[in-house]
Amino acid sequence: MTEETITLLGLESSCDDTAAAVVRLSGGRGAILSSVVAGQAELHAAFGGVVPEIAARAHVEKIDLCVEEALMRAGLALCDLDGIAVTAGPGLIGGVLAGVMCAKGIAAATGLPILGINHLAGHALTPRLTDDPAFPYLVLLVSGGHCQFLIVEDADRFRRLGGTIDDAPGEAFDKTAKLLGLPQPGGPAVEAEAAGGDPARFAFPRPLLDRPGCDLSFSGLKTALLRARDGVVAERGGLTRADRADLCAGFQVAVADVLAEKSRRALSEYLLLAPEVPVFAVAGGVAANAAIRGRLQPVCAKAGVRFVAPPLALCTDNAAMIAWAGIERFRLGLTDGLDLVARPRWPLDLGRPALIGGGKKGAKA
Repeated sequence: MTEETITLLGLESSCDDTAAAVVRLSGGRGAILSSVVAGQAELHAAFGGVVPEIAARAHVEKIDLCVEEALMRAGLALCDLDGIAVTAGPGLIGGVLAGVMCAKGIAAATGLPILGINHLAGHALTPRLTDDPAFPYLVLLVSGGHCQFLIVEDADRFRRLGGTIDDAPGEAFDKTAKLLGLPQPGGPAVEAEAAGGDPARFAFPRPLLDRPGCDLSFSGLKTALLRARDGVVAERGGLTRADRADLCAGFQVAVADVLAEKSRRALSEYLLLAPEVPVFAVAGGVAANAAIRGRLQPVCAKAGVRFVAPPLALCTDNAAMIAWAGIERFRLGLTDGLDLVARPRWPLDLGRPALIGGGKKGAKA
């Protein structure tokens, strides 16, 4: 029997990275033929966070150029593709629309099928591209906008065990960086500063560890850091470099402690399924944090579970993960047409109550 070969173009524009990639499935394994990411950090630097209107305009300006470069690097033309996978949500609606409309334009011109991808599914399925775990596996999706434990049962079936009821860890890192005068994105800045700090100097809380289950909360931790900062400023008249490093170190270890304990609980629930080869994977931008990875690995080792962490370039937003998620759906025959809708909110597990934001536009997560 001949193994199928599928080649997809992927588009990602849900936040502040415009990305295009070409990924191929051949011989049962995925290969990234090209991956292009145009970041917007400089455009948003003066505002201390992502400005949706600026992000949307930048996506419109850059996405066709990213597609052209991705195809050139892969040495392919549009006629060599089997379809176009595009992030259709959740995310900043202006950016999501830019990607969806670009995909529709290409599809209308070529007749290629479209595959609308949930951005969260892209992250959750990335371990299948890099390490090929069998279903079901457990994933901690931890990023700037989301944090949840998911059992990945199939390419289109996800069961949420728990998640954040307020801020996501990446959002908390960004706000911490802003409070301490560090540059954005906050995650790498806080991690770098924490490397020279004393994590035991400040007694930060570990939210929700006194309650059962896998839900998380990081809003109170951010508030505790604000109060600790203000206490130091009131006492000493300002922050020294050492003060800032200690605050970052204490904050980071608190986040890592919470994620480690909640991961232990999620693993206990996942292992009740008795998977043949149990796997725990991390995905999303915060998964690039070395201290957090370092806390999760021994938790998995103690449980006898394989730990999988994709390369750092595939943890942050990228289009290769979208193309791969498209390949997974393409194999199941789950394609979309020109009526594909961009969605600002799109939970993966529709069978569970929304954790955040069940308003007129639907649930965020």
